[in-house]
Amino acid sequence: MTGVPASAAGGTGRPAPGGKLGTAAVNQASLWNIANILTMVRLLLVPGFVVLMLADGGYDPAMRAWAWAAFAVAMITDVFDGHLARTYNLVTDFGKIADPIADKAIMGAALICLSSLGDLPWWVTGVILGRELGITLLRFVVIRYGVIPASRGGKMKTLAQGTAVGMYVLALTGPLATFRFWVMAVAVVLTVVTGLDYVRQAVVLRRAGLAEAQAAAALSPAAAGGQTPSEAAEK
Repeated sequence: MTGVPASAAGGTGRPAPGGKLGTAAVNQASLWNIANILTMVRLLLVPGFVVLMLADGGYDPAMRAWAWAAFAVAMITDVFDGHLARTYNLVTDFGKIADPIADKAIMGAALICLSSLGDLPWWVTGVILGRELGITLLRFVVIRYGVIPASRGGKMKTLAQGTAVGMYVLALTGPLATFRFWVMAVAVVLTVVTGLDYVRQAVVLRRAGLAEAQAAAALSPAAAGGQTPSEAAEK
């Protein structure tokens, strides 16, 4: 913005170049940054992945390979869009909402497809999706007290889940089919352990927030009367 009123700029009453309209245009254009585009690509991959996964009854090795390719691209874009947004200050409100939705959409679609085809037990899908949705809701509940940071265990969990699900998407046989079972077992264990750790962090964060609120409430009557807490207590 120029900081000069329209009347001073020329007396026409029209917004000067670079004024509010210019700022709004820049803010609107910032929505179309590379991080958000990658997030939208990931969202668009979800229906394509499902179609490929279920083509010909879900047991066509070629279609499953293409489905794996779509899943792999989605996982890779998940890594890059967050990194780009943080590194180049491309964080937007759209990205904050769409990124976690895209993450859970592609993972949820893969798990549900695998379970519906009988390749993966439904309880595994329930544990993973229940944890993801539960922790997301938990973050919203305690956000008034602070933000639960992503942990190293959470990143390991994401890597294990992506690797395990990707291996199940492929039509593997023999030793590789056995190996993917153990990779999924590790992913499930990490899912449960990190989920419990997030619950612990949420409880600690909430207690600290409540303690600060109680301390502030205890100080406010004394401050209003110009007294120290000890003076107020003596009365």
